[in-house]
Amino acid sequence: MNKQEIIDKHRKYLFSCVATYYDEPLVVDHAKDNYVYDIDGKEYLDFFGGILTVSVGHCNEKVTKAIEEQTHKLQHASTLYPNEPHVRLAEKLAQITPGRLQKSFFTNSGTEANETAVLIAQLYTKCQDVIALRHSYSGRSYMALSLTGNASWRIAPTTVPGIHHIPNAYCYRCPFGLTYPSCDLKCAKDLEEAIQTQTQGRVAALIAEPIQGVGGYITPPKEYFKEIVSILKKYGGLLISDEVQTGWGRTGGKMFGIEQWGVEPDIMTFAKGMANGVPIGATIATPEVADSIKGMTISTFGGNPVTAAAALATIQVVEEENLVENARVMGKRLRDGLEALKQKYPVVGDVRGMGLMQAMELVGDNKKPDTESLKRLFEATKKHGLLIGKGGLMGNVVRIAPPLNVTKDQIDQALKVLDQSFAQLGH
Repeated sequence: MNKQEIIDKHRKYLFSCVATYYDEPLVVDHAKDNYVYDIDGKEYLDFFGGILTVSVGHCNEKVTKAIEEQTHKLQHASTLYPNEPHVRLAEKLAQITPGRLQKSFFTNSGTEANETAVLIAQLYTKCQDVIALRHSYSGRSYMALSLTGNASWRIAPTTVPGIHHIPNAYCYRCPFGLTYPSCDLKCAKDLEEAIQTQTQGRVAALIAEPIQGVGGYITPPKEYFKEIVSILKKYGGLLISDEVQTGWGRTGGKMFGIEQWGVEPDIMTFAKGMANGVPIGATIATPEVADSIKGMTISTFGGNPVTAAAALATIQVVEEENLVENARVMGKRLRDGLEALKQKYPVVGDVRGMGLMQAMELVGDNKKPDTESLKRLFEATKKHGLLIGKGGLMGNVVRIAPPLNVTKDQIDQALKVLDQSFAQLGH
């Protein structure tokens, strides 16, 4: 099929809610390493990686080889039959995650992983109430939609009881009108009043992304999670760290985002970059929390041997090629370049993030969200062969997240394209 045939069939046979970027959708034909090629053969430097999913480059040779070998050996078993890749992956997660996390449950997506996390927290604590953050995104199920703190993604009425939202640490737009650090972490301390006024004085868990993804890479102050955990434990709650976007070295220097904040979660969830694009979800918890599910349950595709082999190979590449450190070094180079663009172009109101998870919030006068400039920037960067993402409550945040093996030259190339594209905006 040619480009137009694919676009026409996409519109005819897929749900209309399956949105695409750009005025004219980009029809992808193939990809290799950190580059994507459209159906007409044009090359694009990929700095969004399928929403932070391509961790070690498209069609990575080592990951592809592991998938191929496992496909010829055992393609499916379900959780009813133990197999080596399944248990090896679970063992690996226990070894590299922080604290006492030990037992895993595998699924197909971050949505399922978060559902599992909330379920075991409620069963373990014998409490229904769960705290989430505003501007968060947790997935597509009814529970996940109810946890999500962004109206654009809550596409159905929220019918799950016991879910409460507190302000997040959005320092650029502080919901209390305060300034860090003189704010005394009002956003974190509000958790205690929320528990005291919206629950029976007990809470099952607080679920949070260490850096909010869809929310626009909102990055909390270094003391935020320590304050959150001290209050949470006082009321019997567990900390669920949603690492769907921040995991596997993405934030640089640490394997998992929550490690940047010096606290140990009771439960962690993963998906996206865990298997470099192969569908996977995982929930890991401390033994006593994991064992709180007493009834029978299965996951037909969870722990699939091919998927597990892909995840193991991806983690191996991250470790052997020292990509956690590369994310830190290249992340600094990227951040310095973005800060320079902020000084050059007033439309860039804020630069934030960590490692290879960086964002620019585009604004007009008085910090008014500038969604029109973002749309124009997207078209310009596409024209110049660079793929980026967007997010934020108002859709005015540029999200940048190249694969973890990105090079200095690729960082510089992306910054050059961004500079050219901003210049075309006329700001």
